[in-house]
Amino acid sequence: MQNYSVKLKNKNLRIIFSFFLYFSFLSPAYAAPCYGTKMPEKKHMFSGVENYTIFKRYLEDEFGKVRSSQNFLVLSYGIYNWLSLDLKGGAGYIKQHPAGSDEIDYPSSFAGGYGFRLRLYEDKKSKLVFGFQHISVHPHTVHLGDTKNEAVLDDWQFSLLASRNFHKFTPYLGARWSRVDYIHWVGDDRKRRMSDLTKSIGAILGVDLAVSKKVWLNLEAQFFDSEAIAAGINYQW
Repeated sequence: MQNYSVKLKNKNLRIIFSFFLYFSFLSPAYAAPCYGTKMPEKKHMFSGVENYTIFKRYLEDEFGKVRSSQNFLVLSYGIYNWLSLDLKGGAGYIKQHPAGSDEIDYPSSFAGGYGFRLRLYEDKKSKLVFGFQHISVHPHTVHLGDTKNEAVLDDWQFSLLASRNFHKFTPYLGARWSRVDYIHWVGDDRKRRMSDLTKSIGAILGVDLAVSKKVWLNLEAQFFDSEAIAAGINYQW
């Protein structure tokens, strides 16, 4: 299979640009792990289950840090051999620790996500994949004394991953730009706290492990911008 980046025609470039604009500006924002470089071929699907856990993400100024864990049903659909749409739905919680205050624990409720991946290059052993991913977490409201507290975690990223196939073992490595927003209501007062913009560039290390011809495990770790891991099992239809 040849390098797709030199084969794209004007029509296909317009499709890519439209996807880029749509997912970049649609609100509210959604985010996700990178999924790796394994993508469904045209009109085929992958499905599975996934856990994504953020152990630590610092917010701007002195607003402390957030952590979260989400469990998803995931689906990837091949629009073209080189372009896939990624969707997910499930539940997740948020824990936010303000500087100098006790941690606020928001119990699990709805979480969802979407994104796309674009295969830039592929040969018999190697792949290069660009991706955009999004997650939004909407946990249950909590009351601190008589005051209602509500929160939403919005997280999005752009990534570039390179992988090498060793038969049943496919490691990948890459970089990403990411941002996390903690949206917080105290009563009717709404404030948006962005993640620390000095820690927006991160590293990705992951692996796909084949269980059978159609089933594989995906494991992924994220560093520098946040401390997070993802783990999932997938099936190829």
